[in-house]
Amino acid sequence: MIFLSTLALIIWLYLLLARGGFWRFSVEAAPAGTVPRRTVHVVIPARDEAESIGQTIRSLLAQNYPGTLRIFVVDDHSSDGTAEIARAAGDVTIIASAPLPAGWTGKLWAVSQGLHSAGGADYLLLTDADIVHSSDSVRGLVARAEAGSYDLVSYMVMLKCETLAERALIPAFVFFFFMLYPPAWIARGNHKMAGAAGGCMLIRPAALDRIGGIASIRSELIDDCALAARVKASGGAIWLGLTPDTHSLRGYPDFRDVSNMIARTAFTQLGHSFWLLIGTVLGLLLTYVVPLISGNLVGLAAFVLMTLAYVPAVLFYRLSPFWALSLPFVATFYLGATLQSAIRYWTGRGGQWKGRVQDVK
Repeated sequence: MIFLSTLALIIWLYLLLARGGFWRFSVEAAPAGTVPRRTVHVVIPARDEAESIGQTIRSLLAQNYPGTLRIFVVDDHSSDGTAEIARAAGDVTIIASAPLPAGWTGKLWAVSQGLHSAGGADYLLLTDADIVHSSDSVRGLVARAEAGSYDLVSYMVMLKCETLAERALIPAFVFFFFMLYPPAWIARGNHKMAGAAGGCMLIRPAALDRIGGIASIRSELIDDCALAARVKASGGAIWLGLTPDTHSLRGYPDFRDVSNMIARTAFTQLGHSFWLLIGTVLGLLLTYVVPLISGNLVGLAAFVLMTLAYVPAVLFYRLSPFWALSLPFVATFYLGATLQSAIRYWTGRGGQWKGRVQDVK
């Protein structure tokens, strides 16, 4: 056990000292000064989003932004009156989605149709139908893109964190995401790391054209990171950061809801590889469980480093720092959801979203 504890300690020393400071959860203020009056066209894919679409649109119409802002909502065959609610919310263009063609995910097909109608903009804002934008959201995104000459900038928005399941699991979702995609590495032009948060992405049309448009990622389930990877590989500059002000309305009331959310794409993230799955299982057990059960000082040191690393994420979500002690149990939950994702794929059930089955063998 001393050997395993030592490995776990080395892992946490690496994560704290050499993984781009992902764990700090620092909020980088938008560049100060006058924001150029750029034209921004917003594309919102929406499928059965009656509960949230109105708030999303009203938050965009209330932007403190000096340039032109137009909103395009693509109604993806909703059955709950999403289009009518969107139309009643304000001055928006409603696009009825055509039938889903083979080879496309539903979301990206809707985005593609929105982009087709949203030409002539300096920037395109791709955002989900459950995101409530702060009044300075668009201003901040444009200011960031202009000041840093970025082709793609995105915010990891504040996820809903109210129920017991959300408080226990949602901060860890963002923590693990940043561990995989450290924002400091993403912003470095000389680093291959690329990532984005799909709920709020501002992109230059020229960058989108350079990669062959949204059709170039039409079958990707983890579409935000796939888009970021292609933009960066084409020579574009990208940036990803946190915002405490723009937030998601989508809730995950119980543990099953969070598990389903993770299982939808976890095995996709591993490239459907059995051996990567085995490596992930062993890695999670070594990194998170061994420090808890080791019973020696080396394991205790690893557990302390783990807890300290998780504290900023917990505090960002306005929770007691004592929640950081739960990370080994949370990681075990995520491990179970990852195994569930693989089983769903192998048994032909795939991940389900709004009545559509995706990622089947």
